[in-house]
Amino acid sequence: MISFLKNLLTKSDSKNNSIMKKYLIVGLGNIGSEYENTRHNIGFKVLDHLAKKEELSFEPNKLGAVTNYKFKGRTFVLLKPSTYMNLSGKAVRYWITKEKIPLENILIITDDINLSFGTIRLKTKGSDGGHNGLKDIQLQLGTQQYARFRFGIGAEFSKGKQIDYVLGEWSSEEESKLTERLERARELIKSFGTAGVQITMNTFNNT
Repeated sequence: MISFLKNLLTKSDSKNNSIMKKYLIVGLGNIGSEYENTRHNIGFKVLDHLAKKEELSFEPNKLGAVTNYKFKGRTFVLLKPSTYMNLSGKAVRYWITKEKIPLENILIITDDINLSFGTIRLKTKGSDGGHNGLKDIQLQLGTQQYARFRFGIGAEFSKGKQIDYVLGEWSSEEESKLTERLERARELIKSFGTAGVQITMNTFNNT
């Protein structure tokens, strides 16, 4: 684990433009039609929106569905893990190793009940916050030092109903506002790879 992380954190490859201009964008979610339109699958939904806008198609691959998005000299490897949420880290670790992507060029998209619906927030590090997908990624990478894009789904549920809410489908009111939020998310991803994480945080956080 230590040597794996050391390889990810090393700056020795910084002279290799092809590596430094490659990004892994991971949308967290669960596979299967029963999860397709649930709040917990917002990571998948964000990447599906980007792919649709850019006329890209996801193809089944090892541990996930993958497509490449080219923009301003950058290559964005878009990944929707097929491991189910709780084992997301296995897919993340495999693809950053396969594509030789530096840790600082990884972005994980996840739902967050601690943010009101539609709020978007980018952070460069942090705890898993009780999210099982982030928990497994942290376990597999051995670090909390990776960027995560948290998409607020709100917490409109009564005591003991959190799982039902998170795995529930969007309300009609949320659906009506979702397209605009997804478009904002698409612009954040592009900015992450071109303008950098600090400028992207200043531009997009809580907007």
